[in-house]
Amino acid sequence: MKHNMNVIEIRGIRGMILTGCAICCLAVGFIGFPGWILMQIWNYFASFSVNIPSIGIIQGVLLWGILIASYFTFRKNPLIVCVRTPKGLSEDELKSVFADLKESSKEDLILKSMLKARETELKLKADEQKSTEQEEAVTSKTEN
Repeated sequence: MKHNMNVIEIRGIRGMILTGCAICCLAVGFIGFPGWILMQIWNYFASFSVNIPSIGIIQGVLLWGILIASYFTFRKNPLIVCVRTPKGLSEDELKSVFADLKESSKEDLILKSMLKARETELKLKADEQKSTEQEEAVTSKTEN
């Protein structure tokens, strides 16, 4: 069975504050700091000319956005973003998961009832498939 799941669990106020700080640090590091650097560079070169106005941090961030958008627009290798839905587990994978669950805890009543419900569901599916196959066989015999 494939275990390609990355789960990040945020618990309580501390986790929310830590997540907010991490997001703010990433935003400042990838957006604010380059915007500040571009603002400083622009204002340095604007000081040599009378006609070029100086800019603030907001304009520096916008200039950074323009540079990044231009880079992705005019570069030779196209940027491909692929969005797809994750695949569900196949029946074999589900059976192996439930077999592992059955072996791991034999004393839990709730888990036992869930496993019994899943087993009956699988039996009902198998019975439905058999009955449809039998009906198809009978209809094909009557048609011939």
